[in-house]
Amino acid sequence: MRAGNASLHWPLTALQAAVKPMAEQAYAEVLPSIDSTNSELMRRARLGDNRPCLLVAEEQTAGRGRQGRTWQGQRADALTFSLGLMLAPPDWSGLSLAVGVCLAEALDPQQSLGLGLKWPNDVWVDAPQAPRKLAGMLIETVWVEGDNSASRYTVIGMGINLHGPLDGALSTPAAGLREWMGEALLPPEVLQRLLAPLVDGLRLFEAQGFAPFKERFAKRDVLRGQALRLSNGQEGVGSGVDASGVLQVDTAQGRVAVSSDEVSVRLAVGAA
Repeated sequence: MRAGNASLHWPLTALQAAVKPMAEQAYAEVLPSIDSTNSELMRRARLGDNRPCLLVAEEQTAGRGRQGRTWQGQRADALTFSLGLMLAPPDWSGLSLAVGVCLAEALDPQQSLGLGLKWPNDVWVDAPQAPRKLAGMLIETVWVEGDNSASRYTVIGMGINLHGPLDGALSTPAAGLREWMGEALLPPEVLQRLLAPLVDGLRLFEAQGFAPFKERFAKRDVLRGQALRLSNGQEGVGSGVDASGVLQVDTAQGRVAVSSDEVSVRLAVGAA
């Protein structure tokens, strides 16, 4: 069942209240269609608008993922939004992992759905035996002119499938939340469930960095103990992440530290 024509009722008052802890001037906005919520908030920031903002799009015409990938999702069959805010954490390392923890815990607090986290920025289901991608994120930052602090305007974009797109060209098959939460599930309900935990998690990350999230990530780490192949051809076994959220891979040549801007990771063929 596709819900593209469903009427979407966004609880703006509740969404505004959920983002207010970020700053008094924080606001929420819902657009029927835009190229990319991340692109729009980055444009606004470069023009001087660095207010904390939750920007939701019922439809994205040019949604973006990591490493230039596109994000697919029809209206009402996916939740697409970006959260923009000034952040000044003690260490930026591990931000995408912390966001993933907040998302997975909000949607699957008891791990009964089997939501796992695939380093560095995806939520997977049925991993590692038959992994399917449920959600992904894209984090971008921009320096604010005249700001002499260590803060940056940070835009955290999320795409969450309610009904997985049927595209055989996807490197990882897609999953959708309606498989577990029912065909009546719509994007506003999902957003209400995860927004407040996400805001709280970002405030915690700003205060303490990745440390409070390390063990929580480990509980959902789908790459730990799995045979991996890195995009540079190296192979090894996932050994979790370090205190900064850097992936550790044990290879025949020794342990390799993998940072998010160096390589992509794929489960090796025949991995258990």
